[in-house]
Amino acid sequence: MSLFGNLEPAGVRDSCLENVWAVGRGGQSPGNPKVTDRRTPMALTLGIDVACRAAHQATLAADGKTVWRGRKFWTRPADLERLWDDLDLEDPAELTVVVEPTRNAWIVVAEWFRRRGATVVMVPTTQSSDLRKYYSKHTKNDRIDSELLARLPLLHPEGLRPYSGQGPADPLRRLTKQRSTMVKRRTAVFARLDALTELLGPAWYEALNARYGIAALEFLARYADPHAVIRLGQARLSRFLIARSRGAWREDRAAALIVAARETLSLWTLEDGSDGMDFAELAADIAHEAEQALFLTGQIKEIDERIANLYADADPDGIVASAPGVGPTISAVIAGRIGDPHRFTSLAAIRAYSGLVPKVSQSGVSKVESSITKAGDPLLREMLFAAADQARKVDPQIAAKYQRLMAGDRHHSSAICHLATIMLTRIATCMRNGEHYVVRDVDGTVITEAEGRAIVKDRYQLEPRRRDNVRHQRMRERRKQAAGQESQKSQSAPTSRPANNKPTSRQVA
Repeated sequence: MSLFGNLEPAGVRDSCLENVWAVGRGGQSPGNPKVTDRRTPMALTLGIDVACRAAHQATLAADGKTVWRGRKFWTRPADLERLWDDLDLEDPAELTVVVEPTRNAWIVVAEWFRRRGATVVMVPTTQSSDLRKYYSKHTKNDRIDSELLARLPLLHPEGLRPYSGQGPADPLRRLTKQRSTMVKRRTAVFARLDALTELLGPAWYEALNARYGIAALEFLARYADPHAVIRLGQARLSRFLIARSRGAWREDRAAALIVAARETLSLWTLEDGSDGMDFAELAADIAHEAEQALFLTGQIKEIDERIANLYADADPDGIVASAPGVGPTISAVIAGRIGDPHRFTSLAAIRAYSGLVPKVSQSGVSKVESSITKAGDPLLREMLFAAADQARKVDPQIAAKYQRLMAGDRHHSSAICHLATIMLTRIATCMRNGEHYVVRDVDGTVITEAEGRAIVKDRYQLEPRRRDNVRHQRMRERRKQAAGQESQKSQSAPTSRPANNKPTSRQVA
């Protein structure tokens, strides 16, 4: 008795395989020439447990019954062709290949089978993991995983997602994620630069204008030592800044930097006239961070150019960019992360993919909706949040909805998440219909973005004091509902309250 039922020995299993193929095709098998029963072709499912650095394992199932399992192969042409020959399909359309998104290794396997005419479906790892726990509580191996994937069409047919497009192999999808990663990495570098320049004194913030542009980074990469700044002199420093900033920074900026350098030396000078700080070592650390920021800035600029070209090909009519609050970066992210909007069964499925839908706990007549699931694409969710925050300043319908939400007990972030789902629904509808986003007044009148801004400013401007009062009110309610320090202790723990000597109930004799 195996984990998934009775499995015959290898010889019996092979003969059964021949009978399955014969019955499925309505023909005769070499081992059983008398089989002449013609039936409907069986549903064949090939479950593949994809590995990154090891051999994949495949299991074939016919109508949910395992035909063979544990077939190992690599992502090599010879192994794939051998596996395809073993399947011996008359019509490749009758085969369904089920895979899990294991990093990017599954893309090559899925593309290979899809080009052969098979149907490829992708299973979320969370769903397959829960089903695996149901079948096996103490065992987890590749053979069981492949057999689970082969039986998944019968166990959980609604959980299968047809594989369309190229997924992570799509360059627009990949580049938008790469750009987001580099921007966050550069933000971390800027934070470290702030911490290091704090050691030089507050005058450096004012001299650098608290922004790390190309000129500021070039300056910090070379002249973060105050002694070097003073030795350079105002004339040469001015020429350096003019060349690096294209004329935006001139003699006044050079004079401010020299004043900041002298102030730093006066702050760190000891009584004997020596420096209380090793400025050479500090300048070297600042230079390393500034060079990293310059490198990341250059790469982000190159990626932006590539993204602009790819977005022009993916959305030549600029449908996504026509939405209010959606700029070049956000439009490319939405188009790249959503991909083909028709691959979703409904608009609700698109909203669920973004992770902006609330968690629901329902039992009988009770129904509780809590925070959003965050189970979808985090980059798409981040960009939709930023787009909704800008759209409420342009679109009167979005602004009216924001005002109603804030008039209740919602805080700003909760209201913007709600608006983000509305923005996603509208953008996806425009993508499906091939139409541009149209800004309308609350009565349905078509207006321009300039008119929309004026209407929002006139009718739906929220007072900052009202917004702060809502936030503070929610914080007070949370403090009241929170358990006190005394109530969190055990009953036998010592307490600072006076003892209660009165009996709590009558004693019956």
